[in-house]
Order: sequence, then structure tokens, then C-alpha cells
Amino acid sequence: MIARRGLAFVIACCAILLAAPLGAATRVRQALLTAPDAQGARLVLELSAAPGKPKVFTMRGPDRVVIDLPRTSADGLKLPKPAGPVKAIREGVQPDGTLRIVMDLARPLDFRSRVEGQKLIVELGRPGPATDAAPSQPRPVRAEHAPADVGRDIIVAIDPGHGGQDPGAIGKGGTREKDVVLAISRELARRIDAEPGMRAFMTRTDDRFIKLRDRIALARKAGADMFISVHADAVNKSDVTGSSVYVLSLTGASSEAARWLAEQENAADLKGGVSLSDKDDALASVLMDVSLKANIAVSGAAAEYVLAQLDRVGTIRKTKVQNAAFVVLKSPDIPSILVETAFISNPGEEKKLRTPAHQQAIAQAIFTGVREYFRQHPPDGTLYARERARRGGGGELVAAREAP
Repeated sequence: MIARRGLAFVIACCAILLAAPLGAATRVRQALLTAPDAQGARLVLELSAAPGKPKVFTMRGPDRVVIDLPRTSADGLKLPKPAGPVKAIREGVQPDGTLRIVMDLARPLDFRSRVEGQKLIVELGRPGPATDAAPSQPRPVRAEHAPADVGRDIIVAIDPGHGGQDPGAIGKGGTREKDVVLAISRELARRIDAEPGMRAFMTRTDDRFIKLRDRIALARKAGADMFISVHADAVNKSDVTGSSVYVLSLTGASSEAARWLAEQENAADLKGGVSLSDKDDALASVLMDVSLKANIAVSGAAAEYVLAQLDRVGTIRKTKVQNAAFVVLKSPDIPSILVETAFISNPGEEKKLRTPAHQQAIAQAIFTGVREYFRQHPPDGTLYARERARRGGGGELVAAREAP
């Protein structure tokens, strides 16, 4: 099943079958150079994932330190200004897709390099007292053949609907949708952050307005493995009640594929390391179509888990996962669901939505559903995937530190 194998695997396989070269799997997010004096310097590269097998070496004529990062891109990276013994910093991509960063030096210097999580640190000469300090805790030794990103957190992007000048739906008692969904989202984020192997990212943490497509962009920038948009429904009839969960419709997927292919700024890497920018129109269209349809399947599987948990909290308006063309569901490579927590237009549900107890119950239901989905379908390289492999693909993962 597509949901079992994961979206990234499907996209990568399609690229191979169509004889399309894989794009960069990792991106350099930030480069920071510090040099307290002319005796040494330290370069810290922050990446979107732990570097696989970086190579760092020196060359003469002129003196320089070279850093090679396989299958890595530096799109939009602003290189730091020269400092200390570093006269210049430049970058370029080798024919095999390796990103090369070069530091030109004023004179030959010894260097040391190490990987700390998603950072590559290169120290030249005597970069400062911190270099000689003993580490605060022992660092595990990773076997050379082991995946570099084993044990990472699953990142869940939480999107509280509306905000700022957009209050969303307003109940007869004056309850504003933007307020209650923010409260529920905060509770959801608290539970996710308390769970080993999971981390929450919120598109907004206060009462501000964010454009719909900007919410998707924020989730992609955060490297989200899943996107959850939280809302409260409303209709003209005050007796309608219940929760529902939505994923993207095939019609919405088709229109979004055309939009992504048409807009230059979207010709970036999909999750899984497939770039559209270097493909011809026909191949790019195929890859985008596969990506979106696979994404709908994965989203639908996750939504089923969430819907089952919401059914334990209160009334379910729609007993099956629904499809719609909501803009916030249109990421081509991040599984996305939209949760209508209740009908704020119903006086009874409006009253419950205002209570912290019900907000916590809804947050707990969404969290439990998401957690159970990832226990069964963990993304590669995550703590969940590692724990699932240890138990042979079944059984409980770890005891969750659930917030009260």
C-alpha cells in the first residue's frame, strides 16, 4: 500500500523507473562563520537533515579547505562574510550532485570536523576556547553504514485556522473560531512535544493572519512530516453537530499540479529528493501527479486514525473521511488533513468548544490518532521507525508522556 511505504519512497521509485536522476536530498539552511582572531575560525553548517558522508580536506596553491556534501543543495543560502584567516567562501555543485563549499585561507591551517545532529562543524586552527572544552555529554558513535538521520523526530505542523482580521465562524454566543482553534492547537502541540520522537511546529502561535499558501510554505520550511489544519465548522442550521476530517480531493489535486508546474518558485525538491526543476515538462508532470495522488492516499490513511479517535470524544458528523479542495490541503508532498472539530453554529457545541476540558479532549483525540498512524507507518530515519524495527513491525512503541 502507498500509505505503508510512504510518500517519499513512492516518489523516489518513480524517478528511478523513469530514468530521472535524483535531486538533492538535503539542503543547507544556514552557514555561520565565527573567527575571534586571525589564529582560527569555526564554520557551522545547519542542514535540513543529518549529513550522510561529508568529506572535508585541504588543498594547496592557494591554501583552502574543501567541504563536499553529497546530494545536498544550497538554494537560497547566504554565505557568511570572510573573517579571521578565511579570505573568501564560495560554493558550487559538482557534476554528481555533490555540493562543494570552499574556504580560501590566508595560510595553511589544521582542521577538525564533526557532525552534531543536523550540523556539520569545521574548526580551523584555534577557533576559540570552546574547541578545547570537554563535551557536556558523551556522543554516540555511529556505524559508517548506518543511516545518518536515524532517530530524528517526526515533525507535525499544526495550523490553527483563521486569525487576525479573519475571525472565522462566530457562534451565537460570540465565540470566535480563530480563538478556540488556537487553544486546541496549543493543547495538541503540547502533547506532541511531550511525546518521545515527535515535535510540533505551529504556523501561528498568536492572533495573527497568515495567507493560506503561506501556511503550506511554513510547514515545508519546517520539514513537516504531516500538516494538520484545525477548524470549527458552521452552517445556517443550529441543530447540526459533529466532527469531520478532510483530505484533498482528486479534482483539487489536478488543479494544484498544474499550478505547481506553472510557477517557477515551486520548481523545488519534493520530499524524497526529487527535483522538478531539471526535468522536462512531461516527466515533471508525471512526477507531480504521482506525488499528489500518493499524498492523498497517505493523508487519507492518517485521517482515518484521527476520525476514529474523534468518534470517542463526541458526535461524528461524517463517518468517513471527506474530500475537498481546501487550499491548506494542497501540499504535493506533505500528508495533510483538515479537522472540523465541531459546529460552532450549534449552541451546545459552541459552549463545549469554549471549555478547556473539551479543548483538551479534542486535542488528545487528534494527537492519539496521529501517534497511532505514525506507529504503524513511521517515516524513514525517525525514532518511530527505529523502534518499530526493533519490535519487528508490531507491538507498542514507547510509553507516551501524555500531557494531562
